[in-house]
Amino acid sequence: MKKMAPWLITMLLAITLIVMAAFLLVNQVTKPAPGNEVNQAVLNVGQPANLSADELVKVTSAIDGIKTNLSDPNYVVVMNFAFQLDRETSKESFDKIKEFKIKPIILKTLADTKPEDLIGAKGKDNLSTKLLNLINTSLPEGKLIQIDITEFIMTTI
Repeated sequence: MKKMAPWLITMLLAITLIVMAAFLLVNQVTKPAPGNEVNQAVLNVGQPANLSADELVKVTSAIDGIKTNLSDPNYVVVMNFAFQLDRETSKESFDKIKEFKIKPIILKTLADTKPEDLIGAKGKDNLSTKLLNLINTSLPEGKLIQIDITEFIMTTI
């Protein structure tokens, strides 16, 4: 019996390690990937329909000349945005509130954004998604479908 004790302990330890490794692997595989929240938010927004140029102009509004500091006060950004809404009446109500309701949301969001968060297409997509979610909650009617950044300049002071 004394000669079997080390073997039994070794086998129990091996089985325990295998079970723990399997448990950790299952948790790792089922856990959502980082950045998945942004992808999920984009999927929840809905896809813009294929519209003609005239229809697109009727449901698109622009805000030009956003100039503000980022969270790092040494960086300034100049941006223009195009907002596509779901219908013409939504665009009309959006145009009425864009200067005093929408523009402050953009400025606050940019004030909390780090310069490195705006680098590349992914950074701009993340900003657009964040703005889309924030602005949709503020709209009196309709839904914002898409935000495009039409001009972007970031520079140091």
